[in-house]
Amino acid sequence: MGAREDIVTAVESGREAGRNGDPPTTCPHPASSILRTAWIRGYAEQRPLTAPDDE
Repeated sequence: MGAREDIVTAVESGREAGRNGDPPTTCPHPASSILRTAWIRGYAEQRPLTAPDDE
């Protein structure tokens, strides 16, 4: 598999983890890997941070 395919696969895997509600610590890639960045990008798309309520 080429680098582009690896990145796409990592993003999709991160999206799936986000949809499943898995914690971000389930990322299978080491901290120094660009695939970790791709995985986190996919995860964040599915699990966006919510703004605190302004009261």
